[in-house]
Amino acid sequence: MIKSMTGFAAQSGNMAPHSWSWELRAVNGKGLDLRIRVPDWIPGLEANLRARLNAALARGNVALGLRVIREDGAGAGTLAVNEAQLATVLAALGQIETAAMDAGVSLAPSKATDIVTMRGVLEQAVVEDDNDALAKALLAEFDTVLAAFEAMRAAEGAALEAVMRDQLAQISALTTEATQLAQARSLQAAETLKRNLALVLETAEEIDPDRIAAELALIAVKSDITEEIDRLHAHVEAATALLSQEGPIGRKLDFLMQEFNREANTLCSKAQNSELTRVGLALKAVIDQLREQVQNVE
Repeated sequence: MIKSMTGFAAQSGNMAPHSWSWELRAVNGKGLDLRIRVPDWIPGLEANLRARLNAALARGNVALGLRVIREDGAGAGTLAVNEAQLATVLAALGQIETAAMDAGVSLAPSKATDIVTMRGVLEQAVVEDDNDALAKALLAEFDTVLAAFEAMRAAEGAALEAVMRDQLAQISALTTEATQLAQARSLQAAETLKRNLALVLETAEEIDPDRIAAELALIAVKSDITEEIDRLHAHVEAATALLSQEGPIGRKLDFLMQEFNREANTLCSKAQNSELTRVGLALKAVIDQLREQVQNVE
């Protein structure tokens, strides 16, 4: 079963006091390019996710995103009063006010808003979380996300396979038609050569038989498409066999597409016949359509 390189999966989960959301998507790529964006404060998460993706995927541009939030609102942005620092500040203020009174200096009453702005009185609240347990829960859920992602790629791969098998059948049928046209063309070309040779022999005073034989052989070689026909049939068989294999086959199919194109181009250049040219062009069109599908195969 083949797989497409394109796929998508999303899932949400929670473990008090955290909730999260996953998003995993992929598009075509020559190799495997992983782009992972996850919170860096969760120990070992990114390394584990990268290892699992590398083990499961062979090709594609893959983007994985994870967003984690605290449902209780604690954490960054939460402020708390530092009791020890507040006591120190109040003692210092009392000492200053006493000294001011002794010196006969009048001070304005201190306000709470003035005190909280002093260094160290308010500080970020430190919330202790069990990040190891969170990482374990996230990794366990990621297996489900990855399974859904792979299921989508497999479903798209099945659809791709059906399309490609149909296109290979079209190539096979056109190749068979080209064989029949080439045989008919050979008989017609032979009759034409005989007539032209008879005219040459009638009008030429001296002629080298070896030269004539060499020229006829060259014409025959230039117009013979037997090898191209045989190779096209062989490529169809090879591609069909690949579609039945397990595992990544995209690179091998890419190579076969180059070979398909080469044979179709050569067939067109040797056609020397309008019907054979028509079949050759039809072959090139179907091969190009097949190549576009192959670009999606892992």
